[in-house]
Order: sequence, then C-alpha cells, then structure tokens
Amino acid sequence: MSSDDTSTIPNTHGAQDAAARSRDEAPQFVLPLVVRIEKDAPPARTDAMETAARAVLEILADERSHGEGEWAEAMRDWQDARIRKVVRRARGAEWRKASALPGITVTGDTAEVRVFPPVPLDGWPKELAKLQVSGTELDDPAEPDDPESDKAAVLWLNPTLDMSAGKAMAQVGHGAQLLWWEMTDADRTSWQAAGFPLHVRTAPPERWAALTTSGLPVVRDAGFTEIAPGSCTVVGSFPA
Repeated sequence: MSSDDTSTIPNTHGAQDAAARSRDEAPQFVLPLVVRIEKDAPPARTDAMETAARAVLEILADERSHGEGEWAEAMRDWQDARIRKVVRRARGAEWRKASALPGITVTGDTAEVRVFPPVPLDGWPKELAKLQVSGTELDDPAEPDDPESDKAAVLWLNPTLDMSAGKAMAQVGHGAQLLWWEMTDADRTSWQAAGFPLHVRTAPPERWAALTTSGLPVVRDAGFTEIAPGSCTVVGSFPA
C-alpha cells in the first residue's frame, strides 16, 4: 500500500442519512490486519487476499466477539461507526511480537494473516503502530484458476482499478463482511463449519457492470487512499 488504508464500507442495514451522520460522529475504530511478508518467502497475492478475507470472517464469528466476550465491546463499537480496516506488514521479530498480542492467525497456502480486535483510530498498540504500511506489493506466480463449482463464495474485484496488495486485502475483507451480514444464521454456521471457503478473482470486464447492479453486496470505497470516493471495489457472491 502507498498509504495507511482506512477504506470504509457503510453499514447497509436500512441506514439512512441520519444514521450515516451518526456513524461519522461516533468514536472511530479500526480493525488491524497484519500480513507476514518474509524477504525470502513472500506470499502469493491472491492467497494473501483470500487469507485476509477469511481472517475478517474468523473474528466476526469468534465467540469472544459476541455477548459478554472479551472482544465484544470493541467489535460493537467498531461496527457502530465506519467500518475501517488497515493492513500492515511484518516479518521476523516484528511478526513474533505482533503474534503475541490477542488475535487470530489465519493461514493460507502461502500466506499468514493475523487479525486483531478493533482499536481506536489513534490508539494502536505500539507493537502494531510501528509496522510498515507501504511496500505491501505482492504477485501471483501463476494466473489464478477460474472459481470452481463448489460451495465457496467469490469476491469479485473491479477490473478497472489498480490497487496495491494491501488495499485489495482490506477491500476483500469488506466484501467478506458484507456477505456475513447478509446471511442467515444457518448459512453463517454452515459457512463457518466448512472453514469459510472463498475465492478472490478479478471480474471479467464484460461482467463487472452486471455484477454491480445484480443485487449482490457491493463495497464502495470511502476514497481515503489510492482510489476515488465512491468507487465500487468488490462484489461478493454468496456460497452456493
């Protein structure tokens, strides 16, 4: 990422202008995600995005995020305001120090991403505050396959936008969260039990317009970093 990614998604549960103003006026929190990027073994870009999306789902589903759980108040405060996520990178001792903080580490084929309970926008733990945001540039060693005909969700990226890896990781995290919000409790339980199978793919250019008007959850960026405000970045397709 070229800058601190504080992209947002609006809470879309019937929110009107007054509700949007209320979210803006509420104390602002951010969900930190840290991706492990070792010099000699960086993760593949698509795997990092998919792992980040699953990390967001893991903390949303975790029992500590609900009821009287230790993270529940922070999760509620975060979701009552703008839904912000920031992706930073760590390696070596930095990663070990970050991993010692309360959170959840999710592992993909090549990627490791740790998600932490929300923190105040200006109140990061020192172990995370000093981590770099810039330089999160990753590549895929091969072109990802077409999504399989399985029960996985698909998070479709806007083919017209050029986003850094960190920015894209935050955006697909937003997309996964929108899918989670829109699901029934039974579907959430089933998806969680299956390990949150999902794919991240760039949408075919000829399909993008139809996807954004299909009624599926759409992420619209707040425009704080990299892209114009209101840009549609991700469309989420539910698991079959």
